[in-house]
Amino acid sequence: MLPSSCCYLQPTTHISFSLRTPSTSLTTKCQQINHSSSLQPKTTKNEENGIPIEDVKILVKFKSRHNYIRVLEVSRKADHPFRGSRLLLLDGPGNIHSISFLLKTLTETYFDVFATLPPILPPGPLAILGFGAGSTARILLELYPDAVIHGWELDPSVIEVAREFFNLGKLERENKERLFIYVGNALNASLKDGFSGIMVDLFSKGSLIPELQDPATWKKMKKCLRKGGRIMVNVGGNCVESENKYRDGKVVMEETLKAMKVVFGEKLFVLSLGNGKDDSSLALTGDLPQLDAWKKVIKTGPLRYYVDMWKPYSG
Repeated sequence: MLPSSCCYLQPTTHISFSLRTPSTSLTTKCQQINHSSSLQPKTTKNEENGIPIEDVKILVKFKSRHNYIRVLEVSRKADHPFRGSRLLLLDGPGNIHSISFLLKTLTETYFDVFATLPPILPPGPLAILGFGAGSTARILLELYPDAVIHGWELDPSVIEVAREFFNLGKLERENKERLFIYVGNALNASLKDGFSGIMVDLFSKGSLIPELQDPATWKKMKKCLRKGGRIMVNVGGNCVESENKYRDGKVVMEETLKAMKVVFGEKLFVLSLGNGKDDSSLALTGDLPQLDAWKKVIKTGPLRYYVDMWKPYSG
């Protein structure tokens, strides 16, 4: 049973919100893509100023061994793209680590970019390192009927919250042969015969974990891939607010990409969502697929917009 009340108050994981003060507003800091215009982040007065607190309901709040956990529900009447969603916040600054909508699958956040990965992978199981409340897994299971997912999450309380507030329990029951969740250190993830693809979303205390700035981590992870396998990573950026003022999101992102480049060389690409103070990026390993062919095998139209956004990493 989850605690009903404890201490009050990252997509990330992660996309991020910041709960500045309980009496004012939520400020969104991670980017969404407007597929109907120029692929630039949506910018509205409400997004700039945050979601009014009267449109947000706090469903649970407590401290676990590893996290400062809050689950928020955004009113369907809110004038904001996150209306009708539930959000998982895990650190002091209030970065969002998971988002779930009641009536739609895609989120218009970086979780959707992860959903473009399976069509360019060899056959085989997928790994999600940094499972959170299952945002990525939920999208993949719905869009790819043959997908088999193995997810790792360090904090058992996060999984418990996900089952109670994000319908993870139902998702597990409906996908007993397709979804496997492990509580433990994601950097120890392994599977006999390896993974066809690995999605990395590992943040702690509002920052990419330090191990991701070490090339040895990426060498180890590369060995867990099947032939032709790839890794896609949420590397954060300015949109991520750390509890440690010396862990600047942009700097940590660049350190992570440089560590990846040591291992993957020229086979490293970056996709940037947003710009300036709100930018957020993902990384992809392997040869860049032929873009038109990649788009053709993506069955969900809105996801095709992300394909053209990948650029070689030149840092």
